Amino acid sequence: MNIILFENTEVEHPLARADARARHVIEVLRLKEGDTFDAGLIDGPLGKGTLISEDDAFLSLSFEWTKPSPPLYPIHLLIGLPRPQTSRDILRDLTTLGVAAIDFVRSEKGESSYADSVLWKSDEWRKCVINGATQAFSTYLPKITHRKSLAEALANLTANTTKVALDNYEAPGSLTEFYLPPLQPVTVAIGSERGWSASERSALRAAAFDFAHLGTRVLRTETACVAAVTLVRSKLGLL
Repeated sequence: MNIILFENTEVEHPLARADARARHVIEVLRLKEGDTFDAGLIDGPLGKGTLISEDDAFLSLSFEWTKPSPPLYPIHLLIGLPRPQTSRDILRDLTTLGVAAIDFVRSEKGESSYADSVLWKSDEWRKCVINGATQAFSTYLPKITHRKSLAEALANLTANTTKVALDNYEAPGSLTEFYLPPLQPVTVAIGSERGWSASERSALRAAAFDFAHLGTRVLRTETACVAAVTLVRSKLGLL
């Protein structure tokens, strides 16, 4: 953990010694009473935590919030729902990269049963997002939503976003050649492991998406997400 994050409701209470954050303080950072560590409030400020005291069951902590966390970038990912392990990687890594929103979509070529995974039926998905934020030394979490279809996702897009869909089959050029207006929000649509269907490509075009690719090599979904966001950040001057 590069920073230890807390919900607003947690900071007034002792931290259970069994909590992974408490173990990190004691076993990894090896802090003693009076020592400080980097802390943050989820979707709030950065600051310092102090270990006040410890016993066999709890750590007593105090906090001082000193500065705002860097904001998220105006990048929205629309992703065909992949298998659960791939989703875990995407949630963590795209949070680390600072995207503002991730919209998971049940696509025509995707496996609909993935939506029934314990990842989505519990709070595990949120833990993946928080892990990404702790890696990035950030407190802000992207908005995570689910859509039953691509049509539903497209109907909920904001009007003032640049739209680009990644596609290995019909894209006329590379994302590296794609022009992005500086600082304008960007939505990147990435299909599931088997890509977009013909009808989904038509829907994306009807919604004013331009098509681009990431080169001749076929990438895993999680790799394509990281590569696309890195290129978009570069084009927006956000590296």
